[in-house]
Amino acid sequence: MKTALVTGGTRGIGKAIALAFLERGYEVVINYCHNEKEALATQEEFNILGYCPVLLRADVSDEAQVRAMFREFFSIYERLDVLVNNAGISIVKVIQDTTPQDWNKIFDVNVKGVYHCCREVADKMIFAGGGAIVNVGSIWGEVGASCEVAYSASKGAVIAFTKALAKELAPSNVRVNCLSPGVIDTQMNAHLIGSEMEELISSIPMERIGTPAEVAEACVFLAESTYVTGEVLSVGGLFGK
Repeated sequence: MKTALVTGGTRGIGKAIALAFLERGYEVVINYCHNEKEALATQEEFNILGYCPVLLRADVSDEAQVRAMFREFFSIYERLDVLVNNAGISIVKVIQDTTPQDWNKIFDVNVKGVYHCCREVADKMIFAGGGAIVNVGSIWGEVGASCEVAYSASKGAVIAFTKALAKELAPSNVRVNCLSPGVIDTQMNAHLIGSEMEELISSIPMERIGTPAEVAEACVFLAESTYVTGEVLSVGGLFGK
């Protein structure tokens, strides 16, 4: 039985990714950080569908918590086939209002979190003879977003990290790829209402925003495509292209 661990997997894109792997017969571990009530509700929702995901709590920005999470994971399962680094936070501020604390928090979760998780599983995947890592970036990491400099910079770092780590781990049959979602119907984009959302949609050739399930489909593709590594797959209806 194949296994997958999805960070930030209790809502939005992460939740859809977890479900996609469950539907394909994977044993899925869902990581969450603070909201235990939401995590339990997600687990119950999947239980009703006939799936039994495991919940593991950890703040991915905290090295000790990440180490503890993977110790627990490997006490349950012998190997990890797929790691999805989805946990992330955003901030909408002009650069003058973006404090050093804001900047550090964004990078601690969005970049350092990816580093912590990849560092913990690299040897395990190498020893097992292979594996797949999918990092969730953003179209803003490719083209940048006004009033989201910190977020855009963090996701750009995730893209560069992905390309470098893919080269490093390719000889060990560990593939590393990056998803680059565009405007997706998630809580993170809930602040875009009325004219703001209409303006965004008008700039998308597909003339609509995407769904978490569509991002999840692309994630499974990257996880299971045995000769694809070091790639950045945009899921955005040509938005920003």
